[in-house]
Amino acid sequence: MAQKTFISWNVNGIRACVGKGFLEAFKVLDADILCLQETKVQPGQIELPLDGYFQYWNYAEKKGYSGTAVFTREEPVDVTYGIGIEEHDKEGRVITLEFDNFYFVCVYTPNSQDELARLDYRMNWEDAFRSYLVELDSKKPVVVCGDMNVAHNEIDLKNPKTNRRNPGFTDEERGKMTELLGAGFTDTFRYFYPDVTEQYSWWSYRFKSRERNTGWRIDYFLTSSSIDDKLLGARIHQEIYGSDHCPVELKVDL
Repeated sequence: MAQKTFISWNVNGIRACVGKGFLEAFKVLDADILCLQETKVQPGQIELPLDGYFQYWNYAEKKGYSGTAVFTREEPVDVTYGIGIEEHDKEGRVITLEFDNFYFVCVYTPNSQDELARLDYRMNWEDAFRSYLVELDSKKPVVVCGDMNVAHNEIDLKNPKTNRRNPGFTDEERGKMTELLGAGFTDTFRYFYPDVTEQYSWWSYRFKSRERNTGWRIDYFLTSSSIDDKLLGARIHQEIYGSDHCPVELKVDL
């Protein structure tokens, strides 16, 4: 068993983020596994010089949209792209790395979009993704992380009252997160900090939201509840810029 540091970061376009200090931040974060969401690239559009890391990319069919990547020091036993359902696997949203004693899953959950245009699709996705994680969890512990596009509770965003029916804070989306946690998973940040406020991972580019810390906590590390005793620490790196999201971290003994 050994301490591992994991990082998840929605970079909102990896090429743009590289121009805003991504490689420097990568070195500072010094993760055993670092994963990205919303890479917004196609094969061959970027080469990242990350010595000592294996790189795995999942691309959306649509150009300049979605996409995930995982960089790991330890080579996995197996790598899977998507969740095995064609309807859900066209947007490059999931990468699963299997190691000897755990699964590591990077996810970029679909946004419900303006007017909740994609809420019905999002509900279908949530059920399919939860089933996928529960199946993995039946074999060995799971670490799942990424931009899950929901602030679970009122404590997880600055203005809960005025955002009640907005994408990312609907009763339906919050309910699906409750269901996922109830299926045997732990929100690691809340495990360590059940009551802390004003710890956010995403801020709108409008209205000087980041300067004013008018944010949302929508980036998560969830772990199988069976390894709660292995959790060592969680952190939100609000000091790191380069995207409208900041990196989130989990330290765990695996």
